[in-house]
Amino acid sequence: MTNVYVRSYQPATANPHAYEQWEQNLFGDNLGNLLYTYAVERQLASRGNHVRPGPTRGPRLDPGWHHEHVDHLVIPLANAFRWTFRERLDSLSDLIERLKIPVTVIGVGAQASADGEWNANHASQIDVSVKRFVGALLERGPSIGVRGEFTRDYLLGLGFPSDTVDIIGCPSMFLRGDDLALRPLPELTTDSPIALNLSPYVSEMGPIIEHNVARYDRLDYVAQDLQSLGLLLGEEYAGKGASDPLLPTRPGHPLIAGGRAWMALNSTTWLRELSRYDFSFGTRIHGNIAALLAGTPAYVLAHDSRTLELARYHEIPHLVVRSLGDPKLADAAVLAAGADYGPTVSGHAERFERYAGYLDRHGLDHIFKPGEDGSAFDDAIAAVDFDPAVRAGVPVPRRAPARRSLKERIAGRLRRG
Repeated sequence: MTNVYVRSYQPATANPHAYEQWEQNLFGDNLGNLLYTYAVERQLASRGNHVRPGPTRGPRLDPGWHHEHVDHLVIPLANAFRWTFRERLDSLSDLIERLKIPVTVIGVGAQASADGEWNANHASQIDVSVKRFVGALLERGPSIGVRGEFTRDYLLGLGFPSDTVDIIGCPSMFLRGDDLALRPLPELTTDSPIALNLSPYVSEMGPIIEHNVARYDRLDYVAQDLQSLGLLLGEEYAGKGASDPLLPTRPGHPLIAGGRAWMALNSTTWLRELSRYDFSFGTRIHGNIAALLAGTPAYVLAHDSRTLELARYHEIPHLVVRSLGDPKLADAAVLAAGADYGPTVSGHAERFERYAGYLDRHGLDHIFKPGEDGSAFDDAIAAVDFDPAVRAGVPVPRRAPARRSLKERIAGRLRRG
């Protein structure tokens, strides 16, 4: 049995209360963080693996703990090559440099603007941290798995050999392997159920939201950031976009006041709820990937390199939101009418084979090998009575009775080893 430790904010079977999630930020600001670790946890849940998901902080930054309990460290990452992640990237480098076990990074990406412009601090400091991180990683594994061409080209520009950088996309897209079944996209009407996702700091979304909210009576805002969760719980929104009256960041916004906003607390509920919609669109890459996994056609309004890179690689219909001069061009029916999901679906199996080959290259057992399946993981998920989504206008008790906090449960597992 191989002990595989997967870096994650919380296990896929965790079910912390809404206020616990909000007060302790148990999903790293963005619910999308739970989706790709959920996928990796399922993918590695083979009969030959004992998968232990958990954070890389505190005792888990001690190489001695890993050498005692872990045979292979797996680090799913999103847009980690960015200025605001630099300190955490350096902490991971500190750990990796002291480890004597294999380490595999899955799905990491660089973050720049949609036209490839970097933050002013990028060249002077981020490059140093990234070179250190990737250099340490390649001493403990054959390659690094990146999101797409933009990140690959960035690493090649830093001097890393091309045969050490594998483009694998996002692991969340391969939650079910080569299966990506989308429901037919109907012609949208003003009564169609539509899911909208957004990044509250993208101001260009304001007029787009205003237009679509007025036109589609059954359009819902599907939130996924920490501050929006607080807003739905009745707390004051203190994040970016708070002063923009067109964004759903205040109680009086039509989507909030009208009860047309919700947020899941886990991937299982997120996917189930998104299956009820005919169409999904917006700036959140994992909000739209979650819709696709739920069978709902989705359209990405890319606002930076991280969203654009994944949309291009997985051939998800998309456009760059800042290229729009008229919000009517981002009308849900207009986007849906111009979307072609043929490449998304037809190319999925080949992209999956590339992803599975990456796991094989790193010596990771997985559920897609002959004789394996994900039934044990799926049964464990099915056994959990997950809390429902938090909805605008629906009160949530401040505390769930007789439930230990996630931190207490993790501490208990640490004591048991």
